Amino acid sequence: MRERGRTRRLLGLGARTGGALLRTRLGGQADWRALGEALFEGLSELKGPAMKLAQIMAQWDDLLPPDLADELARLQRQAEPMPWESIRRTLVEQYGDLDIRFREIEARPFASASMGQVHRAVTHDGETLVLKVQYPGLAEVLESDLVQVRRLMALGRWLKVSQTRLDALFEELAASLRGELDYHAEAEALARYRARYAHLDTLVIPEPLPGLSGPRVLAMRYVAGTPLRELEGAGGEERQRLATTLADWLTEELFTFGELHADPHAGNFAADDQGRLVIYDLGAIIPVPEARLKAMMRLLEATLAGDPMAMDEALLSLGGRQGQGAPLALYREAAEAVSPLFRPGEQDFSDVRVHRRLRDLSPRVWAAMDRLQPPADTLLLSRTLNGHYWNLVRLGARLDMHARTRPLLAWAQR
Repeated sequence: MRERGRTRRLLGLGARTGGALLRTRLGGQADWRALGEALFEGLSELKGPAMKLAQIMAQWDDLLPPDLADELARLQRQAEPMPWESIRRTLVEQYGDLDIRFREIEARPFASASMGQVHRAVTHDGETLVLKVQYPGLAEVLESDLVQVRRLMALGRWLKVSQTRLDALFEELAASLRGELDYHAEAEALARYRARYAHLDTLVIPEPLPGLSGPRVLAMRYVAGTPLRELEGAGGEERQRLATTLADWLTEELFTFGELHADPHAGNFAADDQGRLVIYDLGAIIPVPEARLKAMMRLLEATLAGDPMAMDEALLSLGGRQGQGAPLALYREAAEAVSPLFRPGEQDFSDVRVHRRLRDLSPRVWAAMDRLQPPADTLLLSRTLNGHYWNLVRLGARLDMHARTRPLLAWAQR
């Protein structure tokens, strides 16, 4: 019965989304705010794959209608928590008598997401931990939900997204969601990243506690922090230190270790009381092959050179172009929009002129979807880098991207 109810609600949300897209295609005005509110209310209760997809969409806030992006962004910070009794049952299955293991467990979570929520706990020795608890029954409904999400994603055809791309996005999403249910893998990733980046004294990664963890509960030492999205009022020096740490860490992840933290929404990052960057969630780590990195750097080099023919050649080699007629004018304008961030010297990521130019280009990008689409095997990588870019924007980063990218471009040519 519950599964049928979930299916009806998902299909109802899909019908509303499809109606909004259809009105837009026919020249009408869609009420994006109302649609966003409906998605928030429905998905924050349903949790799971559909909510995760909406959170991914929210990271594309440079392309979505602003009212819709605002409502979807709420899913990253205000999702409705699961009732405590349901969570408590999972904890009892893991630990038995909770009073024997813990002095206290806070019934109200301090973080709720698409696949689980996080509760603070205190041991009898007085140590504060966090318990990441998977939503009850999620593994059982995952595959059923994925079937419905695949139907919802078919609406992308209204935006001229090819079936190949939609299939690739679905497979990426499905693999990511199945991986996020594996708390043993996340514990291993936490331990690996703690050892790997121990030399970065401005970075903090919580310590996993295998002895208290299980298939549906991940225990970690508590690291207090101010969420990234709440740092707009912080001092400029602190925000620059955080931005520099984030950029350094991402560069080392990609170009030294060939991996990438693939869940970049702002709720996964914070600043501790020493101004260090805290990374809370390592449930989604993806490999990045060297050949793919080099191909993307060649596209960046062509973009910075303002060479539309070289940009088209790079996109063709990446599999991001098909059909006839390269949109050379669009390439040229895209290069003009992006290149200011890569001029010599520190550039301001919060410069609204850059975002405005990119947003103004988005209708033309959608119009060229029959020829210009994200490469099927770089969808997650592109989405992740876009999310990390917007984290730098939120921090008001001032970075010398010219100096940072020169050695990387040279590496790509070797």
